[in-house]
Amino acid sequence: MKSQILPAIKAFAILAIITGVAYPLLITGIAQLAFNGNANGSIIYQNGKAVGSKLIGQEFTDAKYFWSRPSAVSYSSSLSGASNLGPTSAKLDSTVNARRQSFASANEVKANTPIPADMLCSSASGLDPHISLESAMLQLNRVAKARGFDAEKREKVVHLIYQKSHTIDFATNEMRYVNVLELNLEINKL
Repeated sequence: MKSQILPAIKAFAILAIITGVAYPLLITGIAQLAFNGNANGSIIYQNGKAVGSKLIGQEFTDAKYFWSRPSAVSYSSSLSGASNLGPTSAKLDSTVNARRQSFASANEVKANTPIPADMLCSSASGLDPHISLESAMLQLNRVAKARGFDAEKREKVVHLIYQKSHTIDFATNEMRYVNVLELNLEINKL
């Protein structure tokens, strides 16, 4: 039995060094060389200062900013997760209705205008940094009014929204989305 223990310990030590030290260091090195920005959290810098990550949503409540999608975890990256409320949940129904009224009121949305689901329901992670193009366009008037933008600057904001938007093609159902932090940072420059 002693003759089997020593080789087992040696094999364990070698595999632990390979899989627990050498391989992670190799992959980290490759990631740092090939994908440095992504490997370090896709941090967005402004004037040399980190202002956020393009991958993690942030809360914007000021009327002069485009608002992010609601978060079930108060935008805490250490608590990533969903509310886990199902379609028959009275609490979910109440929350969605409250969000609908709040969003419609703040953005002066007409009663018969549909509000996109991304402004009513939180994402599965609670940290989605994107909103749909439709959600951004519904917030345009509020943001332009809060910033005192004239018609020319308002058109620049529309252009920025489309410039900053990206397309996801789910084979047949195309969707455009906008990164809220990136859009708000660009609007600050106007």
